[in-house]
Amino acid sequence: MEFRLIYQGALPSEKCEDKLVSGSGGYGRAKDKHRLRKHFHLQLRELWKQYPDLRAQSEQRYAVYTTPRNQVSAPGAGVPQIEAVPSGHPNAKTWVEHIADNYLRCGGRFVPLIRNAGGFTCDLSILFLRRDNPGNLIENHGDIDNRIKVLFDGLRMPRDVKELGGYAIDQDEEPFFCLLEDDKLITSVTVITDHLVIPKKTDEDIGDVLLVIHVTMVNPSAIFAGNRLV
Repeated sequence: MEFRLIYQGALPSEKCEDKLVSGSGGYGRAKDKHRLRKHFHLQLRELWKQYPDLRAQSEQRYAVYTTPRNQVSAPGAGVPQIEAVPSGHPNAKTWVEHIADNYLRCGGRFVPLIRNAGGFTCDLSILFLRRDNPGNLIENHGDIDNRIKVLFDGLRMPRDVKELGGYAIDQDEEPFFCLLEDDKLITSVTVITDHLVIPKKTDEDIGDVLLVIHVTMVNPSAIFAGNRLV
């Protein structure tokens, strides 16, 4: 599965992580990172609506249960099971709801597309367009590596309420869609930088960037079922 996420705006450097920054409310880069999460939430929510396999998992009802401890027939005793069931079935929920229920934190419920439990990882190919000249990149806006670190944290779930940067979870963010449970699930990164030639608007900063993030979900298992749940 492949798709692209788009971002245009500020992408500061990681260097002043969570220090008191003028105008930041004391949250430093945490606020910038959660602003990125909020931006990508809208695109990922739309992805779950539009991509056929994900749409099916957000509409079909599933029951999650464990086989009885005295069961002797296959698959055996105490084995977790996931079964597609009619909507009226007890404990029937969409797969999105099951994921969200497993990621309660920070006053909200989160739906990471790529999770440790799902068995997927991802490769990222990033087209990084910027207006600042190469000679001014480190001096004015931070080096590429430290800006990419901020992006990676903006693609994953927050670990605790401090990582919301002072934001609250909005009603429109129930549940909150993220790309990653943990940025360790990124297994390969390619970054291509180039000059951004779109005329600068009056409300834009010279350091603002345009990113096109090509995400490739990777299935490390040798066996892939077309109906596999994420």
